[in-house]
Amino acid sequence: MTILRDATPADAEMLARLGRESFCHAFEHLYRKADLDQFLEEAYSVEAVAAEIADLGIRHQLTEDTPGSGLTAYIKVKYASPYAEHSDAQNPLCLGQLYTDPARTGEGLGARLMDWCLDLARARGCDAVQLSVYSENYGAQRFYQRYGFAKIADIGFWVGEQRDAEFLYELRL
Repeated sequence: MTILRDATPADAEMLARLGRESFCHAFEHLYRKADLDQFLEEAYSVEAVAAEIADLGIRHQLTEDTPGSGLTAYIKVKYASPYAEHSDAQNPLCLGQLYTDPARTGEGLGARLMDWCLDLARARGCDAVQLSVYSENYGAQRFYQRYGFAKIADIGFWVGEQRDAEFLYELRL
């Protein structure tokens, strides 16, 4: 049975490690080493993740097999969406990251976290959930589309000095 729980400051190191491993597993081949190293330090250093955990506008929900067994997946949401300007939604929630241990992909962990995210958005009175997805990450796009997300804009995502083509997806609630 998978346990869902909120992140605590004690989770910063494990959360940073899982974020790095998941990101690199999927995208490392796209970047120059200097760009990737800069991005990983900005996004997935223990200090950066600890600051996010402490931020009341950001929430991380984690999965583990048993208490203390280690993280298997996580989702990060931001209560104020940085993409709000691309939509007429009045109160969108931002899904910032949904990462699974690469060895655990396909076990339903992402679906469990997505269900949690949508329940949270509805409980908070949000009228939409927004997220960005890499333009060539077809598996993630299919996953989000199964939930009813649709592309609403082309946006960019910076990794060091490299700009990736991203799609902004939105689900109206």
